[in-house]
Amino acid sequence: MVWTLPNILTMARILLAPVIALLPFIQGYQPKLIAFVVFLAAAISDIYDGKLARERHEITDLGKLLDPLADKLLLLATLIPIYWITNYRMREYEIPWWGSLPLWVFVLLMGREVVMTVLRWWAKRRGVIIAAAGAGKLKTIIQDVFIGATILWFGWRDLAAAYGWRRGWFGELWDRVHGWVVAVTLGVAVVLTLYSLAVYLYRYRQLFRGAPPPPGDGP
Repeated sequence: MVWTLPNILTMARILLAPVIALLPFIQGYQPKLIAFVVFLAAAISDIYDGKLARERHEITDLGKLLDPLADKLLLLATLIPIYWITNYRMREYEIPWWGSLPLWVFVLLMGREVVMTVLRWWAKRRGVIIAAAGAGKLKTIIQDVFIGATILWFGWRDLAAAYGWRRGWFGELWDRVHGWVVAVTLGVAVVLTLYSLAVYLYRYRQLFRGAPPPPGDGP
């Protein structure tokens, strides 16, 4: 097992996933704010572990295996509490415009990752490496903003209730702006999830017919 710095960062994300999943369920604003900080650290490490691996020439088979696993575990670990809390404690934590995280959105966001994992495995068996495209990268950024903003939204709701901040002008303004960010980023994440998946499926459609891969693609 190769314990390079990028692999250590990736493993840390895997270990942090259950922590992030459990903290939002604990009563009070402190656990939710801690979950936000931990998620922020995990999201930042996701950006830098790959970059460090390339710069330090420490790309390993272990890293290639762990990195996508860490991404999917982190997504699952955040979507589960968001789905549960917004659906079953909706009056306290409802998302503006949406109300709750719909089940179909939960399935869409997770299903897209499953489909892409299968597609990359299928392509690799045929000598094609599917790199992250612009639409996919943008989707990940917006999705992370939504998740981080929502976890922080839970913490804000508890914090504001504890100190009565929502009754003042600042609390009302923050409520509107923060709620707007959560609602809009969720909508954009849904659109980009569908669009990026369609882009990948269309670009690599030849793989399903056994035809040669698109020019420029390969190991």
